[in-house]
Amino acid sequence: QVQLVESGGGSVQPGGSLKLSCAASENAVSNYCMAWFRQAPGKEREVVVITDRDGQTNYADSVKGRFAISKDNAKNILYLQMNNMKPEYTAMYYCAVRTIFMCSWSADVYDYWGQGTQVTVSS
Repeated sequence: QVQLVESGGGSVQPGGSLKLSCAASENAVSNYCMAWFRQAPGKEREVVVITDRDGQTNYADSVKGRFAISKDNAKNILYLQMNNMKPEYTAMYYCAVRTIFMCSWSADVYDYWGQGTQVTVSS
């Protein structure tokens, strides 16, 4: 059983920055595929970025050049640095882990989820 706890959400103006954290158990950060998803009201949950155990990453086109994922294997924490943010980035942000097989863009195959942290981008 992997436990995930997100933090770092909040309100920011357009163009601003936030850094999200996801504290994981069971050495998930170093052992498994992990991802950040987001879900805006009335919309489907969508991938923001995925990273495998070797550190290979893939970003959604909408956030390339603005977001950066990183991880601290010693602390078992996954981060998401969000820069130059847009109002359309407003959503609940979740981290998730897939414990078997390869990373995927599909939310359905992830085994464990955090409770989410709200991000609001507004002037």
